[in-house]
Amino acid sequence: QVQLVESGGGSVQAGGSLRLSCAASGFTYGYNYMAWFRQAPGKEREGVAGIATGRGVTTYVDSVKGRFLISQDKAKNTVYLQMNSLKPEDTAMYYCAAKYGPLWSGDFRAFAYWGQGTQVTVSS
Repeated sequence: QVQLVESGGGSVQAGGSLRLSCAASGFTYGYNYMAWFRQAPGKEREGVAGIATGRGVTTYVDSVKGRFLISQDKAKNTVYLQMNSLKPEDTAMYYCAAKYGPLWSGDFRAFAYWGQGTQVTVSS
């Protein structure tokens, strides 16, 4: 039973920081890419950041470059998203996702495995 569990969301003021965690378990054949997506009301789910779990190569969407950092602890099967200098526009439900293919995709349809989501709210 594949399971991805996010944690670390919450409410912060603009300029603050949060660190999200995603713990993976139950993968029989492994996974080679993990990513963070977010979805705000009225908007499509968008890819925010991703990491190739083998080599640690990272990708970020332009809107979060320089503010967010994705990392992993391979021994713990956990991926993190450090979010700094948060803006109200970052308010969304954040999801972690995994797929077998080892390349970045900002399209949620490319990912077969999803966490339940964790809410991030940034006030001005």
